Amino acid sequence: MKRIAFVLCTLFFVSLSLFAASKRQSVVLSCDIHCQGCCDKIMKNIAFEKGVKDIVCNLDDKTVTVTFDANKTDVPTLLNAFKKINKPATVKEQPASQPSEPQQTDAQTSASPQ
Repeated sequence: MKRIAFVLCTLFFVSLSLFAASKRQSVVLSCDIHCQGCCDKIMKNIAFEKGVKDIVCNLDDKTVTVTFDANKTDVPTLLNAFKKINKPATVKEQPASQPSEPQQTDAQTSASPQ
């Protein structure tokens, strides 16, 4: 009986963690990054913001990709965190779940008059 209860509890927590992982989003921010010290400053400070899961700095493109839990934070909160460390950022690419422009379906494009 204890084994069955243990297995059920384990399955419950595994399924719960999988559900929580599905709320992750990524946003690409354009930021004024000059050197590796700028990247280190961003990595050190932004990593401790609530909901941040991963940060990737690209010195060549001057971009920062932040993966975060959408249940715990959002893009405006992340932008404010960048302002706090004197590295203002702007959104270069929106999160995947929030497309920047509505997309047309094939039915809409083929229905146009010629």
